[in-house]
Amino acid sequence: MTIVFDNSYARLPARFYSRNAPARPTNPSIVRLNAPLAEALGLDPDWLQNPDGVNMMSGRAMPEGADPIALAYAGHQFGGFSPQLGDGRAHLLGEILDAQGRRKDIQLKGSGRTAFSRRGDGKAALGPVLREFIIAEAMSALGVPTTRALAALRSGEEVQRETLLPGGVLVRVADSHIRVGTFQYFAARGDAEAITALIAYTTDRHYPKIASETPLALHLLRSVVERQAQLVAQWMSLGFIHGVMNTDNMSVAGETIDYGPCAFMDAYNESTVYSSIDHGGRYAYVNQPAIAQWNLVRLAESLLGDIATDRAQAVDAAQSVLNRFPGLYQQAWDRLFRKKLGLSRSLEGDRKLAEDLLSVMQASSADFTLTFRALADLAEGSAANLPLPGGAGTSADMAAWIERWKKRLTLEEAGGVDIASYMRHTSPAVIARNHAVEQAIEAAVSGDDTPFHELVDALARPFDTPKVERFYTRPPKPSEMVHQTFCGT
Repeated sequence: MTIVFDNSYARLPARFYSRNAPARPTNPSIVRLNAPLAEALGLDPDWLQNPDGVNMMSGRAMPEGADPIALAYAGHQFGGFSPQLGDGRAHLLGEILDAQGRRKDIQLKGSGRTAFSRRGDGKAALGPVLREFIIAEAMSALGVPTTRALAALRSGEEVQRETLLPGGVLVRVADSHIRVGTFQYFAARGDAEAITALIAYTTDRHYPKIASETPLALHLLRSVVERQAQLVAQWMSLGFIHGVMNTDNMSVAGETIDYGPCAFMDAYNESTVYSSIDHGGRYAYVNQPAIAQWNLVRLAESLLGDIATDRAQAVDAAQSVLNRFPGLYQQAWDRLFRKKLGLSRSLEGDRKLAEDLLSVMQASSADFTLTFRALADLAEGSAANLPLPGGAGTSADMAAWIERWKKRLTLEEAGGVDIASYMRHTSPAVIARNHAVEQAIEAAVSGDDTPFHELVDALARPFDTPKVERFYTRPPKPSEMVHQTFCGT
């Protein structure tokens, strides 16, 4: 098979990346190929599963037209600035046009050392590869903009971490791998020419409708602000916690990128943190909107020279755009939570109704996902109360809230069954719960891929009510609770 690559990023000046060949794993094999995604990309799933395809996806052999590069970028990591990070364990093989003519990056993660690896080995353990596959595809099925997983492979080698672990390689698909940190990399070096070129490239690739606007940098900032406000609101509506919202992990294309210590909440608590390295709770669930705006301020700082020649004027213009973020985010949040409550109309008091529910849920440690799903049963009339674990649905405060909500539903034109259907298309029945993800990964690392495949299959249909309870359909038992998640490096 011939893959037609069109590597536009590799045509940028050489200081944007480093050319590096992937490592050649000894005995790669596929854990799972994402056949529907392959077809959408115009790739033949059968060819990808034959030896030539496996060799390409593992980095063992490059197809004609591939031009493996590691991208340069910087980033604020937990608030501290690192002027040079870059792809230390990833190789961008090239770009292809999918079946709809959209440009997509094909990148290998865990594919060996690059010029940006510092002291790392550039490899990945199988566990983090499978975690990213699971979460990325779960997010895609939920309708959240995200990078995708084309394939997860065993490398056939072991990697040294705290212990020896089986190695893996992820084949990642993205609209691009341009990050806020990419702009910061050149700003830190005072490379105005590179920033101007990056603005033009990013606009052409992701925001072509603004190509004729001036100043282009300001309109680019506005476009990224708008997409990030929508994206983070979607995270919040699903109880998703990214876990490591560094500026090098924020895509200017508006996709969720870099699934490391990420997680979906079980019991609702706005201060929830899972990441083992987030000791101060910087990236807690409740902080995500503010951190997104903080990251966007860092992007604005990198663009000031292209916004206006007068710095004070540039700062004022950028600040006016940044000031729009809270309102845009709140509008998106309101819209999403109205849907979760079955409210198709926007009325005064709806936001307070949603916020009060979250307060009651926090006080009773109600399960985030099950609460909204159970509300649909109440709206339909198929349940007399809120059947939540631990009695969270039977508290006096919850009962009082339900009466307020039912009264609000009477102002909707649709009936109970229609409202319930509306709610069930917004609030999933199945999410990638931490304990289920861990169980699937542990089994696969031990050689049993069945739970991994079962979980991925279920997550592809998140709004379907499972007919039979499985390990991925229920909250964790006390012994199964996952209190910390870990970065894959």
